[in-house]
Amino acid sequence: MLEPPVVALNKSYNRLSKIKTLFACQKKAPYLFVLPFVVSFLVFFLYPIISTVIMSFQRIDGPESITFIGLKNYKNLINPHFFNALWVTTRYTFWTMLVLIPLPLLLAVFLNKKTTIGKKYFKSAFFMPALTSVIVAGLFFRLAFGEQETTLVNSILGVFGIKPMVWLQDPEGSMFAMVLLCTWRWLGVNIIYFLSGLQGIPVELYESASIDGANEIQQFWHITLPSLKPVIMYVLTISVYGGYSMFAESFALWSGPRSPGEIGMTIVNYLYQEGFNNNNLGFASAIGITLFVLVMIVNVIQLWVSGFFKKEGV
Repeated sequence: MLEPPVVALNKSYNRLSKIKTLFACQKKAPYLFVLPFVVSFLVFFLYPIISTVIMSFQRIDGPESITFIGLKNYKNLINPHFFNALWVTTRYTFWTMLVLIPLPLLLAVFLNKKTTIGKKYFKSAFFMPALTSVIVAGLFFRLAFGEQETTLVNSILGVFGIKPMVWLQDPEGSMFAMVLLCTWRWLGVNIIYFLSGLQGIPVELYESASIDGANEIQQFWHITLPSLKPVIMYVLTISVYGGYSMFAESFALWSGPRSPGEIGMTIVNYLYQEGFNNNNLGFASAIGITLFVLVMIVNVIQLWVSGFFKKEGV
């Protein structure tokens, strides 16, 4: 039986009053606002980490066949495949940091100048690759770096009289392709980071330095770089994380986790191969935990070297 409109309206009003009272309470309202983040953190971050740590001490042959084997999975990490993956990933991270910190910084300084023509166009053009699917980009680069003479890169080399190269079957060529793909995708994102930092630097500092006779290079070294230190540290930190967690680019370039002679085998590719192709989830979990600890150690070291942990005035 349907309720009269007046009764239904009163019930709705009472519910809204209770919700309004709940949010108006100064003690309960903050917890309600942070509740979605806390739930998401527990379900999608903390629980997977705890579960992965537990799985790293197990041999998993199926849902009902789980055996604790102690540190055996971690002992099995001492093998040539893991060390090769670690070496490839470290080289990749080093080269991406070497390119994706100074280059976007210089481009951001250029785009931040008032005299630069077409700044909006260049900002959009640099940022556009970040919106492109990594799989689509990887397929394009795989075709561009093909071994035939008619492929894009070899055609360009042929104009200068350089012989065609087999890029994706050579260690140096494959590393160049991966770093170039990463640079193409993330250059614009880092430019945005540095532009936001540059626009927060007071103009008066540059005007005072100009009055004192400092040229643009001196202003860059003594004003721009020190002022951008927090942004540089942030970009460096996410570059370390992004380099060691690289997976999709390598997967797309070689159409799978494996590459000829493991020249493009990153740590995450090795994790994927062991966990899904070889159905060794316990060993894959040990690889993931080792990668997590490694990235944390590298980031803590670079933050410590940069003076991030030093107290102000000390």
